[in-house]
Amino acid sequence: MPIEYQDVVRTGVAKQVADKIRAAILDGRLKIDERLPTEEELAKSFGISRPTVREALKRLAAQNLIRSQRGPTGGTFVKRPDPEGLSSAITGAATLLVGVGAFDINEIIDARLETEAICCRLACVRRSDADLEAMRAEIVLQRSSSLSDEDFCASDVRFHRALVKAAANGPLSLMMYTVVEAFMPITNMIVSQVRERGTVAGFHERLAGAIEARDAAGAMTVLSELLNYVRDSYATSLKRRAEREATRTKRG
Repeated sequence: MPIEYQDVVRTGVAKQVADKIRAAILDGRLKIDERLPTEEELAKSFGISRPTVREALKRLAAQNLIRSQRGPTGGTFVKRPDPEGLSSAITGAATLLVGVGAFDINEIIDARLETEAICCRLACVRRSDADLEAMRAEIVLQRSSSLSDEDFCASDVRFHRALVKAAANGPLSLMMYTVVEAFMPITNMIVSQVRERGTVAGFHERLAGAIEARDAAGAMTVLSELLNYVRDSYATSLKRRAEREATRTKRG
C-alpha cells in the first residue's frame, strides 16, 4: 500500500493515521474495493498499537470511506463513495446553521432560485417519463385534503427531489442535496401554517407541465413565482409570530 508511514507524531496518533489513509483514498493511491492491510500489518507499518489502528479505522468507517467484510475473503476494504451519505453530513451542518440563524430567508431563497433554475433547464432536456410520473404523483398527493401538514411538507421535498433527479447530473444532485434536504424542511416548518396548499400544488403542476413541454423559460418563471410565494409566506409567518408574542407580553 503506497502510504508514507514516517513522521507520525504521538499526539492524536489515531487521527493522523486515519488522515493518511483518507488522503491515499482521495488521491487515488488506494482504489475502490482495494483491501487494506490487516490491523497487525498496519500497526507494524505505522509503529503503533493495534487498538490505535482500530480507532483510526473507526474514524474512516464513520466517514464512509471503508467497509468491513467477514469470511475467508473478508477484511477491510475501500468503500465506493456514497454521494447521499456524504451529502447528509453536509446537510446536518447546514440545518444547524439555518436553525441558529446563520442564513436569512433571502439568502436561502436566492440560493434555491439560482441552483434549482439550473436543474429546471437540464430537466427540460433530460427528463424521463418516470421523472414526470414521480412529480405528478406528489401533486396528486398534495391535493388530498386528508394529508397532514407534516406529510404535505414531506411531499413538497419529494417533488423537488424528483425535479433535481430529472436533471440527470450527479455533481449537481450532490450540491442540491443540501438545498433540498436542509433548506426546504426548515422553511416548510415555518411557513406551513400560512401558505395555501392548493397554491403550492398549483405551482408544482405548472412547473411539471413546463418541464414536460421542455419549456425551460416557463419552468424558471414558475420557479421564481413559487419561491417568491415562499418568501412572502415566511414574512407573514414571522409577522404573526411577533404579533402573538406582543399579545402575550401585554397580557403578562
